[in-house]
Amino acid sequence: MNQKIESLEELGASVVLDSKEDVAAPIVYERKVDALGRAYATGKKKSSIAKVWLKAGNGKITINNQDITEYLVRPVLRMIVNQPFGIVNAENQYDVVVSVQGGGLSGQADAIKHGVSKALFAFNPDYRATLKSEGFLTRDSRVVERKKYGKAKARRSYQFSKR
Repeated sequence: MNQKIESLEELGASVVLDSKEDVAAPIVYERKVDALGRAYATGKKKSSIAKVWLKAGNGKITINNQDITEYLVRPVLRMIVNQPFGIVNAENQYDVVVSVQGGGLSGQADAIKHGVSKALFAFNPDYRATLKSEGFLTRDSRVVERKKYGKAKARRSYQFSKR
């Protein structure tokens, strides 16, 4: 076994792969649904946390016991929440119940979008490639930088005057 390998051809000839052990099997994702047929996921953005339950239905979205049009008044925020359904061509096929807290409405809308995407993946693993390529399954980990002492904000200094 102590032979000296001097070229790439010798290296290729010396490596022997056992096809059963050394080759990685493809990852198979399973459907994760509870006894009531719901998929659960948690979405996060900034300081907002959204707990999302998704089940087959007719497209009703409830956020903190309110309809989506009552809770998210701005149409842009409703569009953000509905983006994952448009990507996988599943509009009006799932009912969504969301409990969201923390942050503002924009951060909450993005947290709901993240949670809905993860719940869609848990409900139907075939959606993973589409959601992953759009970046919906990745958590945006950016948060507000803390204020430092001696500064007006996190990095902004006070105005300097020579007088």
